[in-house]
Amino acid sequence: MDALISFLASRNGRIARGIAGIALIVIGLLIGDTAGWIVLIIGVIPLAAGLFDFCLLGPLLGKPLSGADLRASLRHPPNKPR
Repeated sequence: MDALISFLASRNGRIARGIAGIALIVIGLLIGDTAGWIVLIIGVIPLAAGLFDFCLLGPLLGKPLSGADLRASLRHPPNKPR
């Protein structure tokens, strides 16, 4: 799971989240109706995460929400008890 978090925190991960968000927004617009609006709203979340540099999976896995803090924690993990 750390590999996924590392990717999402990276520049390429931010780009991928942005592209995924844009794709969901376009799909939502193409679908139309209520289901399309739901998909569109869901697409705003990864787009915003990529644009504003935050990772929603971080807190779920005990990591920071902020992308900069997440990258710093991945570079310098806290000492684990032995």
